Amino acid sequence: QVRLVESGGASVQPGESLRLSCAASASIVEIYAMGWYRQAPGKQRELVAAISVDGKSANYEDSVKGRFIISRDKANNTVTLQMNSLKPEDTAVYYCNADGAISKVWGWGKGTLVTVST
Repeated sequence: QVRLVESGGASVQPGESLRLSCAASASIVEIYAMGWYRQAPGKQRELVAAISVDGKSANYEDSVKGRFIISRDKANNTVTLQMNSLKPEDTAVYYCNADGAISKVWGWGKGTLVTVST
């Protein structure tokens, strides 16, 4: 079973930056594309950024393109999300998981809360 632990969430003002980290308990994650998801109050969880197995390509949801950067360190089984120019609509609980159906097998961690407000 893979355990995923997210950290780095905080309350910030619009325009500020945060760096989220995800630590995986097993090296098996290195053979999967990984993603950062978020769930805002009253909304469904959505994938906002995904990174390929080799870390050389990434995809982003339109609302975060140009502001968020996903990266991975396979040696340490970590996935990071650099979030810049944060907006109030980025407020959500952020989770990391595999990008794909395997995410249902691994299950979800507790996530980390990001709050953007004045």
